[in-house]
Amino acid sequence: MLGAIAGDIIGSVYEFRPIKTEDFELFSPGCRFTDDTVLTVALADAILQGKDYGRTMKEYYRRYPNAGYGSYFLQWARSDDSRPYNSWGNGAAMRISPVGFAYDTLEEVLERAECFTAITHNHPEGIKGAQATAAAVFLARKGSSKEEIKAALESRFGYDLSLTLDEIRPTYAFDVSCQGTVPQAITAFLESRDFEDAIRKAVSLGGDSDTLACITGGIAHGFYGPLPEHITGKVYSILDDRLGEVTREFMKVFVEANSG
Repeated sequence: MLGAIAGDIIGSVYEFRPIKTEDFELFSPGCRFTDDTVLTVALADAILQGKDYGRTMKEYYRRYPNAGYGSYFLQWARSDDSRPYNSWGNGAAMRISPVGFAYDTLEEVLERAECFTAITHNHPEGIKGAQATAAAVFLARKGSSKEEIKAALESRFGYDLSLTLDEIRPTYAFDVSCQGTVPQAITAFLESRDFEDAIRKAVSLGGDSDTLACITGGIAHGFYGPLPEHITGKVYSILDDRLGEVTREFMKVFVEANSG
């Protein structure tokens, strides 16, 4: 989970001014947490406390109203109507990493990912993107190899993961769909050498950089284990007390307790 938040923060400054290089300052002065982090922490809070995720998301929106939410989510969060809005947006995948860390079987991960996602993103592509991301996190933390993770995601979800980053990068542009974000984020993880390299590769694609790096970061965290201290310390220094407190508690209960 912390890896997803780190990816969001690192990628935040490039969301609307994309870059096509892995050579950049890891934490630029303008780095901040966005809606990706807010809704990820909201899900972690809901899991920790056994709370309704829909109500929890609306509570977090009211606490952090300027985090950069999409227009459809804003309408939903401000409304008394809590019906889903059939979204296939990549918001489904950006917030789902806690599920991959909190549950103990792939079947439960897939079921809970669908339940938490369909509150808003009940389009089949939205659910698919969330399930694929959560499954990748789960398989990564359970010790599957990259080859096994790739094969499982291609087989179960039908994503084409054959293109390399060098093939994707030149023509890749801003895309808010799950189908145009999740496979690319997964590929950034698959080609990475370590956690930081995974984030750099995700950001280097351009496009919706904070969400790409958020999705990649959650998977990379599961695979590579604890984040480097220089990244962990910086992330917690950027989070406010509330977000930091929930993140630390989730990490303690579901990540650190299950490490190794």
